[in-house]
Amino acid sequence: MAKKYDVIVIGAGPGGMTAALYASRANLSVLMLDRGIYGGQMNNTAAIENYPGFKSILGPDLSKEMYESSTQFGAEYTYGTVEKIENNGVTKTVTTDMETYETKAIIIATGSEYKKLGAAGENEYGGRGVSYCAVCDGAFFKNKHVVVVGGGDSAIEEGIYLTQLADKVTVIHRRDQLRAQKIIQDRAFANDKMEFVWNTNVEEIDGDEQKVSGVKIKNNKTGEESTLDASGVFIYVGVLPMTEQFGNLGILDDQGWVETNDQMETKVPGIFAIGDVRDKKLRQITTAVGDGGVAGQGVFNYIESLKGEEQTV
Repeated sequence: MAKKYDVIVIGAGPGGMTAALYASRANLSVLMLDRGIYGGQMNNTAAIENYPGFKSILGPDLSKEMYESSTQFGAEYTYGTVEKIENNGVTKTVTTDMETYETKAIIIATGSEYKKLGAAGENEYGGRGVSYCAVCDGAFFKNKHVVVVGGGDSAIEEGIYLTQLADKVTVIHRRDQLRAQKIIQDRAFANDKMEFVWNTNVEEIDGDEQKVSGVKIKNNKTGEESTLDASGVFIYVGVLPMTEQFGNLGILDDQGWVETNDQMETKVPGIFAIGDVRDKKLRQITTAVGDGGVAGQGVFNYIESLKGEEQTV
């Protein structure tokens, strides 16, 4: 028999944990589901400097603080990869690889994942020099030369972090200027361990049987090709929504992002979505937390409305 909850939050990142806090504080029974450790991408972030209340805090430390807060009113947390959701009207069925649950409301907070570069050798050298997480793998490249691919906030912030470990960090960007915030750019340009290669694509990641040895690059203006020696390649070229298992619900746009209104409600009553699964311009911890608060209160209002409907029948 399926376990029953008022609310199931799928994803335990900052948005999901905030939603669980608000919903459980409203005396709803809440389950947070996640396929991994709580905190999401915060666990892969070195110093977080733009979350109110902390001048600077390590990502894993902020994850722990949020988790303890989110479960203080009885919200439960468990592992599980969601395979499908069935909309039965007033109730919904959530099936994971380990268990089946029944709930009145769902908050989708599955976030996004790093986009692959698509270069030859990328998959082959995954875990052997190719990485998407400087905090996770940077220590393996002490006093070595590493390449960072990308020009947004994540690429430049992680590049700056890597300068604390690596001998040199070369940023390869396909455009002639960065997309990162100006304050981050200023820090990068002032760092004498960082250099920049503009208008250039990574064509192939080279190495031997054990590890990465360099990258083959091509200037997209001149067509000039060259090889750059490097021990590691850190890739930050965008994100993709983790929403494949929700395709049957009719709540995704043509890019796979969940569509919601400003109350975090999807087209399906009782199903909400927050954070990086939504098509939004600013993907930050603060915006995910804001979404979570709105959705946490929203599920309470939704469940209260169900009680009203039951009384009128």
